[in-house]
Amino acid sequence: MDTVNSLLDRMFDWVITVIPKVIAAIVIFLVMFYLAGLVARWIRRTGERRGLNPEVTLLLTRLGSWGMITLGVIWALQQVNFNLTAFLAGLGIIGFTVGFALQDISRNFVAGLLLLWQQPFGIGDLIQVTGYTGRVTDVSLRATEIRTSDGLLVLIPNADVYTKPITNYTQAPRRRLAIKAWAPYGEDLERATAIALEAIGQASTLALADPAPSVVFDSFGDNSVTFTLYYWIDTAAISFDAAQDRGIKAVKAAFQTAGIDLATRIYPVAVQSGQ
Repeated sequence: MDTVNSLLDRMFDWVITVIPKVIAAIVIFLVMFYLAGLVARWIRRTGERRGLNPEVTLLLTRLGSWGMITLGVIWALQQVNFNLTAFLAGLGIIGFTVGFALQDISRNFVAGLLLLWQQPFGIGDLIQVTGYTGRVTDVSLRATEIRTSDGLLVLIPNADVYTKPITNYTQAPRRRLAIKAWAPYGEDLERATAIALEAIGQASTLALADPAPSVVFDSFGDNSVTFTLYYWIDTAAISFDAAQDRGIKAVKAAFQTAGIDLATRIYPVAVQSGQ
């Protein structure tokens, strides 16, 4: 009986000693977690007020939030007399093993931080990477999210985005378009050139005057000479697709008015003789 009473006394003493520490650890963690949210919102508002790039603001927001949560975890563990030094030493060995097994996740995490820091593109930019074209909606811990022109949401691993060529259309204030067309052999090529350039030049909101539009005849067809009409546009004034659509319509209308045939080219078809 004395043994049981002694055991109960020790258990009671342990509960009295440990429970307050556990409660304190939980309270500390919850408070730090709440403060992490406040810090994140404060950094985001400060970045917007001072005109920082959205990517830098996002990076600082996440670092601030993660830092507060990490501090909260360490502080909470100290309240329950957790051997943090031994834990970190063991965590280093475990982390090496887990990191090797989860190297793709760690690569994407580091690549995401580098993308936010180096800013090869911004949130909302129109980019092309790994065969996909769309506007960047977010850069998360694992993937870069882009929304394609047909409404699809594509998640591309950050490591692939960081190591693959990136085409940023938003950061190109001027772009060159190329329209393929052809003129019949009987047509005066200088006249065709003048008509094509005039058609593009008359649309003052379409093609830039500098660099000036140009026409290059590049190949001979079966019954026509193929040429390419090059012209530059201001991407802030008109989109690439709209400029291409209006350019083709303007050239077609001008050629029809001038009586130049743009009908589909005719290719010879071999006819097999009867038996």
